[in-house]
Amino acid sequence: MLTIFVVSDATGRTAERLVRAALEQFGGAAVRVARRMEVRSVEQVRVVVREAAAAEALIVHTLVEHDLRRQMLEETRQQGVDALDSMGPLLERLTGRLQLSPREKPGLLRQLEDAKLREIEAVAFAFHHDDGLNAHELDRAEVVLVGVSRSMKTPTMLYLAYRGWFAANVPLIPDIPPPEPLLEVSPLRVFCLTMAAEKLCQLRHTRAVSTGIPVESYASAEQVRKELDYAARLCTTHGWCQIDVTGKSVEEAAREIILLLSQEK
Repeated sequence: MLTIFVVSDATGRTAERLVRAALEQFGGAAVRVARRMEVRSVEQVRVVVREAAAAEALIVHTLVEHDLRRQMLEETRQQGVDALDSMGPLLERLTGRLQLSPREKPGLLRQLEDAKLREIEAVAFAFHHDDGLNAHELDRAEVVLVGVSRSMKTPTMLYLAYRGWFAANVPLIPDIPPPEPLLEVSPLRVFCLTMAAEKLCQLRHTRAVSTGIPVESYASAEQVRKELDYAARLCTTHGWCQIDVTGKSVEEAAREIILLLSQEK
């Protein structure tokens, strides 16, 4: 049985997928694939090569540091180990075409994959916690947006989610107390979106006309001011930060929130 050592200065997942994809062309061949991860020193290279020599294994490596690739070449030649550098030739070709030097920093692809996975999880979390849904899980949120209807809570929440923040939003409705789990969230993570009454009236009137909601009970100046006052009182009581989104884009509102969160951290 052939043994293939997949050697990487990171997790080796990408290189292993490449090897296994190639092995599919030899369906049923007796091959054992073993990963050797986090190889980032000369001594680690020597240990892996000696192990491969004892097992008469093939080495496929994706070392990004030039010195480690050179050491791997020297060691495998001395030990008589068959080795394939699947990273070096590509880096050299890209260096020539781009006229740039590679950063030679291990794990960049893993960081990118982790960030993408977090984004997917954050978006799923946002949809699962939109408009007060699953309020019992608000302790898992990194940021909770509150506010009256049509105050840009959902689009701002989604903007944050697509940038990896676990965000939720909860509507504030007069005569209906906020859910208890919201009051248990640190006030530093709760932001109340508010806007000028006139602007909110316009937004609500448009929605009322398009959906058949009674204008007087939803979009009147009196109703809007009543709800905004209620939200402002809750902010004062619970220490929530108010973000005025009047005339702001979703991106501007979200960036302001991210800045405040970063300052707290």
